[in-house]
Formats: sequence, structure tokens, C-alpha cells
Amino acid sequence: MAADLEAKTDRYERMLADAIAAAEPRPPAGTPLGNAAADVAEMASSYLDDGRHFRADDDPVNALASYSYGYGWLDAGVRLGLFAVPDDTDLFTT
Repeated sequence: MAADLEAKTDRYERMLADAIAAAEPRPPAGTPLGNAAADVAEMASSYLDDGRHFRADDDPVNALASYSYGYGWLDAGVRLGLFAVPDDTDLFTT
């Protein structure tokens, strides 16, 4: 079971990092929607950092939760149209 948790945590960390790299804000910076996109991107990045902190502390359960929350924030932002993503990606539920 520990190996499954480790593999899933690895996969979600990569998935979140790739998703952050792929998502480009759509609305212009400084507009209300641009600010919302920046907030969502910041939350996703913060959860990635938190997850890496938990992993360094040998806490894969909270690391996985952090990666999942970060991914959820970013995926919701994509679904709301705050981010453009490549058409050929399977990272999002668009």
C-alpha cells in the first residue's frame, strides 16, 4: 500500500507541475478576471510548494492532498476560461 501511495503522489506532483506549466492566463493582467486568474495560479503553485514540503517531511498523505487541491484549483480555472491550454493535452477536463 505504501508503494501505491508513493506512486500516486509522484504522479500527482508531475501532473500538477505540468498543468501549471501548460496553463496560460487568458484575461489581461490587472482586470478583475486577470486578477482571478493570477489568484488561481498562485493557489495552484502554493499547493505544489506545500506538497513538496510535506514530501520532504515524509508525509505523503498531506503531499497528495496538496497536489490534488492545487490541481483542482487550476482545473476549475481552466473550466471557467481563465486559462488557455494546449489542445493536445489530457491534463484538464475541458
